[in-house]
Amino acid sequence: MILLLEFPGALHKCIFDEVQPQSRVVRAAPNEPRFRGQAGKRAHHPGWRSSPLRGLTLRQRRSLRNMTPTAPAVTPQPIRIQSWIQRESSSLSETERKRLEAAVEEAIPDDHLAGCDIYTNADSPRRTELRPKGVGVPDTDFLLYLHVQDTDKCRAEPNVLAYAVHCRTDVHGRPVAGVVVICRGRLTEAAYSHQAAVQTVIHELFHALGFSKHLFHTWRDCSSTSPGGSGCSPRGQVTHSDGAGQMRIYTPSVISALQKHLASSDPELGGPLENLDAPPGRESSHWESRVLRGSIMAAVLEDSSTVRIDPVTLAALQDTGWYTVNRSQAQSLVWGDGEGAVFGSLSTCQDKSSYFFCTGSGFGCHYLHLHKGECQTDRYLEGCRMYKPLKNRSECWKEEYNRRAAEEDRSGEIFGFDSRCFVSSLTTQNDSNSVEGRCYRHRCTGANRYQIKVSGSEWVDCPAGGTIQVNGYQGLVSCPDRRLCLYPDIAPPDSGETQTWSLLCIPAAVCLLAAFIVSYRKCRSCRIRIQTAPE
Repeated sequence: MILLLEFPGALHKCIFDEVQPQSRVVRAAPNEPRFRGQAGKRAHHPGWRSSPLRGLTLRQRRSLRNMTPTAPAVTPQPIRIQSWIQRESSSLSETERKRLEAAVEEAIPDDHLAGCDIYTNADSPRRTELRPKGVGVPDTDFLLYLHVQDTDKCRAEPNVLAYAVHCRTDVHGRPVAGVVVICRGRLTEAAYSHQAAVQTVIHELFHALGFSKHLFHTWRDCSSTSPGGSGCSPRGQVTHSDGAGQMRIYTPSVISALQKHLASSDPELGGPLENLDAPPGRESSHWESRVLRGSIMAAVLEDSSTVRIDPVTLAALQDTGWYTVNRSQAQSLVWGDGEGAVFGSLSTCQDKSSYFFCTGSGFGCHYLHLHKGECQTDRYLEGCRMYKPLKNRSECWKEEYNRRAAEEDRSGEIFGFDSRCFVSSLTTQNDSNSVEGRCYRHRCTGANRYQIKVSGSEWVDCPAGGTIQVNGYQGLVSCPDRRLCLYPDIAPPDSGETQTWSLLCIPAAVCLLAAFIVSYRKCRSCRIRIQTAPE
């Protein structure tokens, strides 16, 4: 996965579907599978030597305890995600680095892996140990290899923050290992955002854990099995095209979550997949941006304050059959909430029937009302337009903008942590003022009920869906309906967010993920048999 970052308020584009096919994914085989090779030659079995991403060299080994296989758990347990961080040497010259990468292409340390033996024939008890059994990784359900370095991909694309793939699956197709590369040079840039980096890691983890078109066919149905997960059956094909040609995921939890989100009982409401970068009739590994914008698994991620770990994505992880998900921990997905089955369609996004879309090129408010915005489109909106955060001074919650506002503005703007964007034509002058997004303080008085405060005014009730006048000003303020005081988890980012890179964002993302997903423990012991080929 490659995330393209353009700050501020830009789109973070993921091209996971271009990177994943370049990796060779290793799949475990049940009970001593026999692979044919040539006696006396190095057998390139993918279980012990794999190169998911060219040029990811590991030069250190970590001593790990032996892993003791355990029986499947009776009840789901919190998923155990371990990270293995490569320590890059900065003393190598460019020539040395290239020579080393050409000689050693390792993404997974040998001491993590199963052993390999060579047998003279299929039934022979005599064997030659090609590589000893590794000590494994203890108490782990998913292993995340983290590399912090500047690769060719990082250097070729100056806006790349990170990319990743899954590289190992178990006998049922569940991913058990993945590789994440974080571009080292991006971590010291002035535009670096800790929150965006955490979201990047979560986005990558969700891909590696199963939200991938390369894994959809391996999803399993465990709805009628024991809590331990035994007896799950393959779901088979879970993606199909609807009547309009939109590829969708049709699994029970996803359908239910989307119907609830859009307030529709339409049975065609499977999870819509992005169709822009996929050939007709083919899947994508992202949600359709026009329908599920703001989701952590949309193809584009905007300002980090607008990205949500949403109910539809958690429903999809539930339907992989590999996890039990605490979906009550989902964050509110405001985009499209209650808008009906046709929301986000190209035929309706320009008819002003939805508050979430706009026409023209004017100024207003981003749909979360944390930012002032401009009516714009992008390639993933495919001609539909929405109010996107302005590039300068769009954040209503930033109190440092108050001084400039007091000196230059006559519309009564107040910036601060409790300020939100309102479409307004207020002015203290006698002439008319343009209608656009302005920042005013707000406080909730109930569900979908609030008051606002303009510079120099008292608190004034702002009826949702209506407009108000403010003493001392000409013009009106529009009061948005079903956008404020309904979503307790919609708030500005922490003002103390660090701008200094720290690998703490990695365990932070893992801890957040662990709060959402509970995995069945399925530990297996496997030793590979390689049979020599007959002459």
